[in-house]
Amino acid sequence: QVQLVESGGGLVQAGGSLRLSCASSGRTFSNYAMGWFRQAPGKEREFVAGISRGGGNTNHADSVKGRFTISRDNAKNTVNLQMNSLKPEDTAVYYCAAHTYYYGTNVGYYDYWGQGTQVTVSS
Repeated sequence: QVQLVESGGGLVQAGGSLRLSCASSGRTFSNYAMGWFRQAPGKEREFVAGISRGGGNTNHADSVKGRFTISRDNAKNTVNLQMNSLKPEDTAVYYCAAHTYYYGTNVGYYDYWGQGTQVTVSS
């Protein structure tokens, strides 16, 4: 089992920044690719960014490219999401997720999920 706990969410004004972190415990973190997803009220959960096990490859949704950056620190068992130039439409609950090798857009492929952290961007 892999346990994931997100942190770093909060309320920020449009144009501001937040840094989300996801701490992993249980199995060896470097054996898992990681993803960030978000879900706004009344909407489906959507892919935000993904990163390979070693961190050398990343994938970002078009809606966040140039504003958000995913990274990981395998020594600290964490994956991060740096969010800059935030917009009100970025408001959502943000989740991290793990899969043994997949870091793409399909929600159903991921095996482990955190409980989520709320991000609210005011206009």
